[in-house]
Amino acid sequence: MSRPNQRRRYELKKPELNRAIEELVDQAQQTYGDLEGADYVRQLLVSALRMVHDHASSANLKLLNSAFKELRHAFRVFEPYEHVRKVAVFGSARTQPGHPDWDQAHRFAERIAAEGWMVITGAGDGIMGAAQGGAGRDASFGVNIRLPVEQRANHIIAGDPKLINFRYFFTRKVVFVKEAHAIVLFPGGFGTHDEGFEALTLMQTGKSEILPVVFVDAPGGSYWKDWEHYVRTHLCERSLIARSDLSLFKITDDVQAAIDELVSFYQNYHSSRYVGDRLVIRARRAPGPEALDALNTEFADIVTRGRIEVGEALPEEADEVQRYPRVVFHFNRRQVGRLRELIDRLNALAPDQPPSHEASPHQIVAGALTPEAERAEQDDG
Repeated sequence: MSRPNQRRRYELKKPELNRAIEELVDQAQQTYGDLEGADYVRQLLVSALRMVHDHASSANLKLLNSAFKELRHAFRVFEPYEHVRKVAVFGSARTQPGHPDWDQAHRFAERIAAEGWMVITGAGDGIMGAAQGGAGRDASFGVNIRLPVEQRANHIIAGDPKLINFRYFFTRKVVFVKEAHAIVLFPGGFGTHDEGFEALTLMQTGKSEILPVVFVDAPGGSYWKDWEHYVRTHLCERSLIARSDLSLFKITDDVQAAIDELVSFYQNYHSSRYVGDRLVIRARRAPGPEALDALNTEFADIVTRGRIEVGEALPEEADEVQRYPRVVFHFNRRQVGRLRELIDRLNALAPDQPPSHEASPHQIVAGALTPEAERAEQDDG
């Protein structure tokens, strides 16, 4: 008999359909090989058949079908490169070659590619074409969006297997969030601001892993400096964001400073994930006893109980970068800007350590549902 707090198995109310789904998943694994996440495939099939029960409209079915197909394709394209660090570059498609912003984007991409990173852009012209021209075709991904009037893929990435064409902005955004280990923004319009604010929102709310976000002006330019003034005076001073949230991004007009921000972020910090209610930070070099005491003193405000501790990989992390030590604590999940400051302290503990180019896939954090929401999700009528 299941315990009252145990989540009910996600399945249909018809036993014969559940058996057919189980058999189908088993046959697929016999054909293609065992899959660690096979139960999620079963749940996807359950959801699809519930759409039949719901008499879903063809428009809704078309949306779900198209979104699933393009996400599957995108995951396949990126999978061979999941351990290579990537930076998503945003900026105006209208910026012309020779403009100072265009030149900055080209220089930035050229230098970050030399550091072993790959570049992801929206595959259009302007800043996107400049970045892909600087990085080169081999170090570039393009995630193009099909629009009524724009945009065709730029000539650098056109025809490349690492070019993905999306029907929907929301699926394209999922890929940017999932695959990028850093975000760099050059001057642009609505879309550029949308991407910047979304990245900051996802980090601030704990829905994505912390990563470096850098806004790059032209030399001597004020585009992003003016934006930062607005954020400080209208958001921060009115307490619409926390002052520590300003630590989540950097403004610069120096390409090398932007490169240093990205590279230094991964100087000691490797990645992080939640195990239950504990945040687990993978660091290449663990803080010693004195440094650990200093961290506990400085960051006591973000620890909900106990102390910041150092240990080995937890059993729940399976085979995820086992060799790195762990910094583990109960994070309050609210002061994410302070968490970024803690990561900066960890990086400062290893100033002589050569940067690592090895990455790991991001953890996408799923929040727990209320009992009412779980019952609604389970309901198939």
